[in-house]
Parts: sequence; structure tokens; C-alpha cells
Amino acid sequence: MLEIILNIFLIIENDYVVAFRAHAHEMEGGDDRKIRFLKDNVDEDFQRANVFDAPTNKTGDFMKYNKFSRLEKQGMQYQLFEEIFQYFKAPQNPIVCVTPVVNGTLYKNQKD
Repeated sequence: MLEIILNIFLIIENDYVVAFRAHAHEMEGGDDRKIRFLKDNVDEDFQRANVFDAPTNKTGDFMKYNKFSRLEKQGMQYQLFEEIFQYFKAPQNPIVCVTPVVNGTLYKNQKD
């Protein structure tokens, strides 16, 4: 069965998350295969990714990356991606690969 999987990019400038980018694929097969596919396609997907707004506070300031990191440690970062999931009509618990882009540099994690 085809499933929507996503490469999501955190655009970080000067320690602030200023945007998200995302590119979706439809793929079938096991989770390990899908994750490997996403990791193998980070460079290409970044070039074709759609841009999404990053969260801001009441005064319009972007979130510091360390706050995002704290949410990630609690498994709550996916709440910030809800607009992305809706846009791509992703399933309830989609498979995603999140890659930080710090001051223009992709930080790929190729660990298995």
C-alpha cells in the first residue's frame, strides 16, 4: 500500500527556526526502506521542497532552536508540523526525516 512519507527541513538562522521546508513521496514497503529512501534523497528534496511558515510567538518572534530541541526530546515537535501534514494529506503517524539547515548548510544524518 502506498504511504505518504516526508523529508522536512528546519531552516535555522542565527539560532532561530525561521521556516520549514518539506517534500513528500508516496512509497510502499517497510519502514526501514522508507527511512533510507528519505535520507538518500535529502539533497534533491531540499531543492524541490515547499516552504512553510515557522511558528512565532505573540509578538512575531521566531522560536529559538533550543526550544525546538526541548520539544523534540519530549516527542512534541510533530505538533509544529501539522500544517505540513495537512498540506500533503499525510497519514496519522507519518514517516518523516527531519534535517536541520543551519545558516544555509544541510546537516544530514546518514546513520543507520
